[in-house]
Amino acid sequence: MKNKRRKIHEELEVVREGFANGVAPGFPLNDLQKQHMIEDATEAFGNFLTALKCDWKNDPNSAETPRRVSKAYVNDLWAGRYTQMSPITSFPSDGYDGIIIERNIPLTSMCSHHHQTIGGVVHIGYIAGEEGQVIGLSKLNRIVELFGRRGAIQEQLTSAIHNAVEKITEGNKGVVVTIVAAHSCVSCRGVKHQGASMITTKVSGVFKDNDNVARKEFFDSLKINNGGHQI
Repeated sequence: MKNKRRKIHEELEVVREGFANGVAPGFPLNDLQKQHMIEDATEAFGNFLTALKCDWKNDPNSAETPRRVSKAYVNDLWAGRYTQMSPITSFPSDGYDGIIIERNIPLTSMCSHHHQTIGGVVHIGYIAGEEGQVIGLSKLNRIVELFGRRGAIQEQLTSAIHNAVEKITEGNKGVVVTIVAAHSCVSCRGVKHQGASMITTKVSGVFKDNDNVARKEFFDSLKINNGGHQI
């Protein structure tokens, strides 16, 4: 069982060549490697500010900005890039064949296009198979946090979270993931519209059937006391 779980985690870490939204082979980084990365990024970001004619070195509020930004990327905003998925606890379903839903999982991410923040919630539902596994509840939150902290467009992020849950609950009857999020690249630049949000959903198994009872149950649950994120 341990070898099987290790293989699943390895598969989840595979990143297609040319994509910048995941970890590369050989990661995670240790503390010393992170520190070297922060040093390199600090120098590069200082050059970036200089190219924008910002006299950051002589501004007491900006003098440490290159280091602050670099640390924020490595330790927070992109922390998921430099961290491998920890073992995900799962349990036998013991014959439970109903839908399992966790709503309103907080999401903080960053769009790959303009490096502006994405903030919202993730809703996850799945049905374990007859011999399938159920995931420890908080582990769904950890999956969202890991992939959210890598930076991606919302469509990619929806697929990544869905595919992770689908692999870990091997033998499931279906998985559905919905993300409702606001994008700073819409509110702070370009069209500059406040209050807009984006909804993305990926489904598999029984949730592909528009007439399926579980599909209706999932989407109906999002309309009830949903913290302002009703869809």
